[in-house]
Amino acid sequence: MVDTQQVNPPQHQDHQPGSEALMQPAPESAPRVAPQGKKLQGKVAIITGGDSGIGRAVSVAFAAEGADIVIAYLDEDADAQETIRLVGEYEQRCVALRGDIGTTDFAAELVSRTLIEFGQIDIVVNNAAEQHVQSSIEDIEPRQLEETFRTNVFAMFYLVRAALPHLKAGASIINTASVTAYRGSAHLLDYSASKGAIVAFTRSLSQQLVEMGIRVNAVAPGPVWTPLIPASFSAEQVAEFGSKSPMKRPGQPNEVAPSYVFLASNDASFMSGQVLHPNGGEVING
Repeated sequence: MVDTQQVNPPQHQDHQPGSEALMQPAPESAPRVAPQGKKLQGKVAIITGGDSGIGRAVSVAFAAEGADIVIAYLDEDADAQETIRLVGEYEQRCVALRGDIGTTDFAAELVSRTLIEFGQIDIVVNNAAEQHVQSSIEDIEPRQLEETFRTNVFAMFYLVRAALPHLKAGASIINTASVTAYRGSAHLLDYSASKGAIVAFTRSLSQQLVEMGIRVNAVAPGPVWTPLIPASFSAEQVAEFGSKSPMKRPGQPNEVAPSYVFLASNDASFMSGQVLHPNGGEVING
């Protein structure tokens, strides 16, 4: 048995995707290192799940590099407004749309609103996700399985399909996978399966779009301190979350966001179909 230790205050939230405003301590969103230049100057990014966690940190990091942002979120209005405020600190615009990304109608609305507000789409970050802890496959009802894949996988298909006619050469699509896609998770069976599908989706879509000059990559974070954690696990599990990683702690969203900045920028101009692994030191094969 691997020894665990309390690394976070015990806490639990009853509703997914969870509220960042209720977390103690609050996740870190501001860039840890001052931007070196405007790598995304004049770009417009759509970021799903941009109200909190990794999505918020990516929104702020993109704004720091000169991008305007459109975030999609489910129902955490206060978190979305805070993301808008943080983006505004970098004198960039942020528009927030409330809705269910697992529907084709909302994907179309998200693209349409972005074009109305900014006239272009340069970066698509498929980040929103849900997860549900179950100890056995026998406990995973068809509804849970369908909802997990609809949010985590179908939504990526829907948004990319809606955005693709408006993406030009040089555009970047970035998908959020997970360390669980590579090592599995006994208690997150359907979530892990959906994240494995995202890796395959990323690699396959990159091959399809490479001749159009559109790059497709992914980021597979390890344990990260986001609202989805207290909204998924018990208070006791939250207290130990991240303690089994080689660094013995969860990562902060602003430790993961630089991977997205790199993949969105021209620094990654020779990368497509790849997955970056900010996971606290876990060695990944595959």
